[in-house]
Amino acid sequence: MTALLGTTTGPASAPGGGGDPRGAATRHGRARARRSRRRIVVTLLLAVLLLAVVATSLMVGQTFYTPGEVVRVILGEQVPGASFTVGTLRLPRVVMAVLTGTAFGLAGIAFQTLLRNALAAPDIIGISAGASAAAVVGLVVLGLSEGLVSIVAVVAGLATALLIYLLAFKDGVVGTRLILIGIGISAMLESVVAYVIVRAAEWDLQVAMRWLTGSLNNAQWSAILPLALAIACFAPLLLSQARNLQLMQQGDDSATALGVRVERTRLLVILSAVALISFATAASGPIAFVAFLAGPIAARLVGPGSLMVPSALVGALLVCSADLVGQFAFDARYPVGVITGGLGAPFLVYLLIRTNRAGGSL
Repeated sequence: MTALLGTTTGPASAPGGGGDPRGAATRHGRARARRSRRRIVVTLLLAVLLLAVVATSLMVGQTFYTPGEVVRVILGEQVPGASFTVGTLRLPRVVMAVLTGTAFGLAGIAFQTLLRNALAAPDIIGISAGASAAAVVGLVVLGLSEGLVSIVAVVAGLATALLIYLLAFKDGVVGTRLILIGIGISAMLESVVAYVIVRAAEWDLQVAMRWLTGSLNNAQWSAILPLALAIACFAPLLLSQARNLQLMQQGDDSATALGVRVERTRLLVILSAVALISFATAASGPIAFVAFLAGPIAARLVGPGSLMVPSALVGALLVCSADLVGQFAFDARYPVGVITGGLGAPFLVYLLIRTNRAGGSL
C-alpha cells in the first residue's frame, strides 16, 4: 500500500535526496545558474567574433590597412588612401552588413518563436519576396528612383505580411497554415519577378538582381540611415516582448493565465518583425536564409531561453562573414545573398528530413 501511494522512506527522504524538495530546488538553481553562465559566455563570444570579422573586413582588400589606420579613419582623421577606401567604401558596407544581419536575425527568431516553428522565417513565408517583387517592378516597369523603390519595398513588405496574416486567420493564426499560405504567396510573387526579368532591358538587369539575391555592393549612408532608425525603433519593442514570447510557448491559454496579453504581444511582435524585414530588404535586398538560420544556430549555441540577442548577433555575423567570403574566397566576387543561400538551402533540406524522420509536421 505504501508503494502504491508513492510514499518513500529511508535514504530517499534524506536531505538533498530525490524526495527532498529543498534538494530538488538546489539542483534546479544550479542548473539554471549554469545555463545563465553559458548564455552570457556564448553571447560575449559571439560579440567578440563579430567585432573580429568587422575589423578584418575594414582592413583587408586590394590594399591592406593596419588597425591603427582604420581607427584613425573612424575617428575622423585624414589618412592618405585609407580615408577614401575605408571611410567611403568599406565602412558603409560593413555597417550595412551588421545592421541588415541584426534586423534579419531578430525578425527571424521573432516569427519562429511566435509561431513555434523553425520554418516560420520571413524569407520562407514570403514577406521578403513581397518587398523584392515590388522593388523589381518599380525599377524595371515603372522606372522609379532608388529612393522611391526603397519606400515601395517597405510598403510592399508590410502589405504582403498583412495579406498572409488575413488569409491564414481562422479562429486565430496557426503556424502551419500561415507557413503554407506564405509559401504559396511567395511562389506567386517569384513568378511575377521572373516575368518582369524576362522582359527587362539589359541595363535594368544588374540593378534588379540586387533585389533578387541580396547585395551590399551599393552600400551608402543614405540607405543605412532609414534601416538604423528602424532598428532603433523596432528592436527595443521586440526585446521588450521576449519574456512574453517565451511564456506563449506554453500555449495561449497558459500564457494568458500567467498575465500575458496574448493578442497585444502577437500584434507588436508581428508589426515589429515585418518592419525590420521590410527595411532590411529595402536596404540590401533579400539576403537569403539569414532570418531562417540565425535562430536555430543561436539555439544550438546558447541553449533554452530567449534567443533575441544571440540571434541578432548570429545574423550580423552570418552577413559579415558571408560578405567577406563572397569578396575574397573565390576568383570572382559573389553577392552576399549567393553565399548565404548556399549555406541555407542544405540546412532547410536537413531540417525537413529530420522533421519527417521524427514523425512530426511543419
